Amino acid sequence: MNKHKPILSFASDNNSGASPEIMAALAEANRGHAVGYGDDPWTASACARFKEEFGPSAETFFVWNGTGANVLALSLLCGPGSAALCSECAHIFIDEAGAPEAAGIKSLPLPSSPEGKLLPEGLKKGLEDQGNVHKARPACVSISEPTELGAVYSLAEIRELAAIAHGAGLPFHMDGARLANAAVVLGLPFRAFTVDAGVDILSFGGTKNGLLCGEAVVTFRPELAAAAPYLRKARLQLASKMRFISAQYEAYLEGGLWRRNAENSNREAKRLAARLGEIPGVELLSEPETNAVFARIPRAAAERLRKDFFFYDWENGLVRWMTSFDTSDEDVDRFAAALRAAMGSAHGAAMGAE
Repeated sequence: MNKHKPILSFASDNNSGASPEIMAALAEANRGHAVGYGDDPWTASACARFKEEFGPSAETFFVWNGTGANVLALSLLCGPGSAALCSECAHIFIDEAGAPEAAGIKSLPLPSSPEGKLLPEGLKKGLEDQGNVHKARPACVSISEPTELGAVYSLAEIRELAAIAHGAGLPFHMDGARLANAAVVLGLPFRAFTVDAGVDILSFGGTKNGLLCGEAVVTFRPELAAAAPYLRKARLQLASKMRFISAQYEAYLEGGLWRRNAENSNREAKRLAARLGEIPGVELLSEPETNAVFARIPRAAAERLRKDFFFYDWENGLVRWMTSFDTSDEDVDRFAAALRAAMGSAHGAAMGAE
């Protein structure tokens, strides 16, 4: 008997389980023995899949988690006393507990749009401090696709930022923890808005889209690929039984599982936003592009809703609700009905207190 009660979470796509296809791939990889540290057929096959998606220059290095992927990628671009220029709400700046700084890399936030996008004008101004010995030396530019607020950079926006970075002699990093969700929105293959748009190194995520664990760093320059194996070990990201990470990515990229999963989570976020629009008093921040929905509701309604659903508060009085690869129409409708009831209860309590 299962002693753990399942919860229905709209807090994060990290809270979902793993796709059945991923679990099947792990079970298959668990048969027999295989050479460790990546010298196995699953890793070779998964790396070949990445080349199919990103082109012949792509070299892939599997790591344990997203923070590890970002720290490894930035470490390949920056040294001590240097800085990664990023949006003021970038994950590397806000949500990684100073991990880049612990590796000697300062995250230097620059003005961004309300959607969390790094602005070309802000990037140009940030580059003005190059050569100032009293400040960390800008060593790379980093963007998140999509942003922390779920917004997607257009192909033109990525190209413009990459051109500014390269014009200043800096490499361009993309944090793609939810890259599949962005690809679905853009309707483009991965390589079109990464390497072909000027990205030099990519943190490629899958855990938020149906994988059990493990992310990847994909390099597009030979000198980065040459240094990556050694720095991956030094940054504590070399998995001994790597086949259990790479087997997931082989299944993830084969047959479009990544696309199906991302399409579902994006679609359910739009369904949720539509349901919210039917509930008086719910203030939607904006129409979701990917699988993140931000809204403002009374605190009393949020507290009541949390009795049955798990979700996070955000900044400026907002709450964040995220859908996942396995979120269903019924899940969304049940959540919306509970929110409507919570809003009604909060309104009644407020009226009674007057």
